[in-house]
Amino acid sequence: MPKILILNGPNLNLLGTREPETYGRETLSDIEQKCRLHGEAIGFEIDFRQSNSEGKLVDWIQLAGDVSDGIIINPAAYTHTSVAIMDALKQFKNPIIEIHISNIFSREPFRRHSYISPVASGVISGFGAYGYSVALDAISQLVCDKEEN
Repeated sequence: MPKILILNGPNLNLLGTREPETYGRETLSDIEQKCRLHGEAIGFEIDFRQSNSEGKLVDWIQLAGDVSDGIIINPAAYTHTSVAIMDALKQFKNPIIEIHISNIFSREPFRRHSYISPVASGVISGFGAYGYSVALDAISQLVCDKEEN
C-alpha cells in the first residue's frame, strides 16, 4: 500500500482554538482522523505528524525519501522563512503537495511568498481543513501517474 507522509508545521497543534476566524474550529486531531479515513478509502497508508521544530521537520523529510510515496506539507510559518525545509524537499524524488488552511494570498504581504512552492508539485490554499482531502486526492493521482510511467 502506498504511503503518504503528512507534515504539519509550527502552531498547527493549536488548531481549533488559535484564530478560529482564520483557521476554523477543527483540531489537528480532527484533521488527522479525516486524513486517515480518506487515505484508507483511496488505498493509501497515512503517516501524520506535527512539529514546532524546523529541524525535526527536515529530519522527517530526509527519512521519507526511503519510505514515502509522497509528501503533503503544511509548513505553516516556515513557508515564508525556511530554506532548510525547501532544500530537504528538493532531495525528495516523489510528489509533494504544499497545503495551507487559509488563503495565504489574501493575507499579509509577507505570507504571499513561499520557499516551498518552487519545489512542490502543487499548492492548495484557502479551503480550510477540507484542503487536506483535496491534497490527498491530488497526490493519489500524482503517485498513480508516476507508477504508470
